[in-house]
Amino acid sequence: MKWRLTGRYLASVVLIVILVTFINALMIIGLFIYQNSATNNPIREQDNSAEALTRSFEQQIVLFASGMDITAQGKDVLERNLAWLQVLDDNGNQVYGFHVPPEAKTKYTPMDIVQTYKYMEKELMSTVFVGEKQDNGKRYSYLIGFQNLDLERTILTYDTRKVRWLLQIGFLTVIGVDGIIALCIAYLFSKRLTRPLAVLVDGIKQLAHKNYQVHYVTKDIFKDVFHNVNRLAEELRASDLERKRLDRMKEEWIANISHDIKTPLASIQGYAEMMRDKDYDFTADEMRDYAEIIERKSLYVKDVIEDLNLSTRLRNKGITLNLKTVNMVSLVRSAVIDMLNDARYGNRNIHFQYSDEVILKKVDDILIRRAVTNLIYNAVVHNAEDVFIHVNVEKIGGDAVRILVEDHGKGIPEEELERIFDRYFRGTHTGELHKGSGLGLAIANDIVQAHNGEIQVKSELQSGTSIEILL
Repeated sequence: MKWRLTGRYLASVVLIVILVTFINALMIIGLFIYQNSATNNPIREQDNSAEALTRSFEQQIVLFASGMDITAQGKDVLERNLAWLQVLDDNGNQVYGFHVPPEAKTKYTPMDIVQTYKYMEKELMSTVFVGEKQDNGKRYSYLIGFQNLDLERTILTYDTRKVRWLLQIGFLTVIGVDGIIALCIAYLFSKRLTRPLAVLVDGIKQLAHKNYQVHYVTKDIFKDVFHNVNRLAEELRASDLERKRLDRMKEEWIANISHDIKTPLASIQGYAEMMRDKDYDFTADEMRDYAEIIERKSLYVKDVIEDLNLSTRLRNKGITLNLKTVNMVSLVRSAVIDMLNDARYGNRNIHFQYSDEVILKKVDDILIRRAVTNLIYNAVVHNAEDVFIHVNVEKIGGDAVRILVEDHGKGIPEEELERIFDRYFRGTHTGELHKGSGLGLAIANDIVQAHNGEIQVKSELQSGTSIEILL
């Protein structure tokens, strides 16, 4: 993966360099062709080179019947360019001169003209250019010498075949050298750019293998990515710790629930075996007592199984609410009455209050009653028999309803408050009376959330606990 990323960046950078080099070569060739073709074009007015000035200077030479002269503009041009002028007839004799140096010849042979044009005249300290003037069938040659030491001229003589061969070799050499340089630069650039990506890929592999201890310094252009990887590692580490905690709780809960189920099953099995044994002769009253025990134990096992089933359906959104408008006061009152009618809790002090006789709310009455019953049952079994329990129903504005179950008993330790609605959790203050699935508060919480409500708990050790449902 690392070399694949590096190779991809290398290929892209090298391709860009080659394209740029190719375009530059085309531009250089085009400029060269344009320059060569431009020397054969008429000189434009803005072209102020010495050669262009010489070719166009014939317009400044004026012939008369008695001789010749140059215009005032021509003289001004020569003076501004530190140049002198000689006009020669067909025989090479000077017929006119302007600022001609004393060392200059007054008669030129054709070879003298060629030599003067090709090489800088050391005596004259001038670079000479040659032009021609025709008028009335007569032809004159003129020499313009520029006394500018920075002005130089080189006469090239070359074989086009050798030039083409040199251009080919030079082009290939330039391409090769540029390619090597481009490869080196691209490799360094891509290596620097892909190194963080390789680190990121390795970090993701570590996360995939459940190694959540990775941590990277956030810098450069990938700092946001590194920050998110660090954050993801922290969240996965926290989730893993939470999962392990829940697994431990689940294992403990399974062990507890197994023990709680085994106990009544053992009683059921024992009494059933005794009733079946022919060696025992039980009276009718004893048989009824044993049957009552078997029934009670069976109902206990049934309640545990129903709790498991209901909790699973609520957690997996597998239950459909049967909503209808009910009187919440009657619903909660019936839950309190059922609790007091239970022989086990008939002597408990449960005080019921309400703000209005009729408080209507659209809910699933069976589930809400189950949630309220679980809260009351939780307050009963976790506290001593003389503890007062207050149950209150009130309308708190609009169509909102608040159900409060409050006691002044043992309270719940602070470290357990955030976990009492977790599945599989049993608090350290659970009494012997509280035998069951341990899902009572979790089921109540899931029921309230299914109604888009809220459930809140407040508690203080030795001061009591209050749990309220807001619908």
